[in-house]
Amino acid sequence: MPDRSQPAPKIRLNTPGLAVLTIILCFLVLVDGYRGWAILLIALGGSWPLASLWALALSRGLHVQREMRLGWAQVGDRLEERFTLINNARFPALWVEVIGQTNMPDYWANQVRSVKRQAETRWQIRGVCTRRGLYTLGPTTIKTHDPFGFYTVTLQNPASTTLVVTPPVVPLPPIQVAPGGRAGEGVLRVKAIDQDINSAGVREYISGDSMRRIHWPTSARKNELFVREFERSPAGDWWIILDLDQDVQVGEGQNATQEHGIILGASLTDLGMRTGRSVGLAAHGERLIWHRSRLSDEHKWEILRSLALVESGRVSLGELLELVRPSANRRSSLIVITPAVDGRWLPSLLALRRLGVVPTVLLFDTQSFGSPKGPSTLASDLAALGITTQIIPRELLEGSGFQPQTHQDWDWRGSSVGGFVHSRARKEFPWRDLG
Repeated sequence: MPDRSQPAPKIRLNTPGLAVLTIILCFLVLVDGYRGWAILLIALGGSWPLASLWALALSRGLHVQREMRLGWAQVGDRLEERFTLINNARFPALWVEVIGQTNMPDYWANQVRSVKRQAETRWQIRGVCTRRGLYTLGPTTIKTHDPFGFYTVTLQNPASTTLVVTPPVVPLPPIQVAPGGRAGEGVLRVKAIDQDINSAGVREYISGDSMRRIHWPTSARKNELFVREFERSPAGDWWIILDLDQDVQVGEGQNATQEHGIILGASLTDLGMRTGRSVGLAAHGERLIWHRSRLSDEHKWEILRSLALVESGRVSLGELLELVRPSANRRSSLIVITPAVDGRWLPSLLALRRLGVVPTVLLFDTQSFGSPKGPSTLASDLAALGITTQIIPRELLEGSGFQPQTHQDWDWRGSSVGGFVHSRARKEFPWRDLG
């Protein structure tokens, strides 16, 4: 039975004058004894019904299936799609244009194929995710013709899906982050770990997890091992403040301070969580992004998703720091990422420091991004105030291996919040239909 959710196929006559030509030939055969008119009429009269039957059969028997792996990726990851062109008709499709619609940059899924009668053909399209963002794959349109070119048959598979491409996570050079809290409070103490964590949920057991973390009630109920996930107390936590004020950004495209700041924020989030810290993030582009500090795989992907979609706005770093102040905790390390070398935000940062927050400033070398004004004066002022500061030139991230860490060799499992987290190495991901 045909899928009623599919739009009805469209059959268009490419030569509207064909009927007029047939009538003219009939008239010529009647009034003129020339045999050529009769031969043309017979040829046309025989091919036109055959073309109509061929086009009708293809409109009913031709289908396309489109599949992909996962529903998100990171910049630099390989995107794979699989197309299956199915022909259930009794006529072959000699020329089929497959238009795989997508708004993803630098990715082209269009193909021209042929398929025999009552057969199918399959192929894969591979590309590389080059820019962060939210993209749409689908719908898919196919166009074909009868052998005589009288008709064009257009069919559409409306299935589509969204693909989130998160910023790349790059290996960072040594970055000194001042420990939060009073002397010694920013250093995790082995004997105090169990006292400084709160349960944040459960997940499936992964080889290497401590047996002490097994949550026996859930394991007994689901008949497989589950472990507790923990959220640390603020001791040693990182709060990342990302400046997205469009008035202070320097550079263009992928070489702008905005993109480098987003990459740096994503990489610090990954680094912090891999070293056992809870990480929070605050930024204000077109809207406020606010993630309280937590330590879990789901939380990391929530932050990365937000960074994938964020755009610059008109909220200054000083205003953002004022928004952070009511939630500031003296036991947290505050990491400020900014290209704002004018220092207008410094009073807001000092107000936070008076509350006991320990700041670290990652200041972009705006001259390396093409600005005439550099960060040296502000960096000297920050150093004089005893604030840990590091200047980040454009070449720093690129020189440390700007190519992202891809995750194409991981197996993924669904998380409790509907995302995906990796669990163990694997060569291939399962295919799933779009939509």
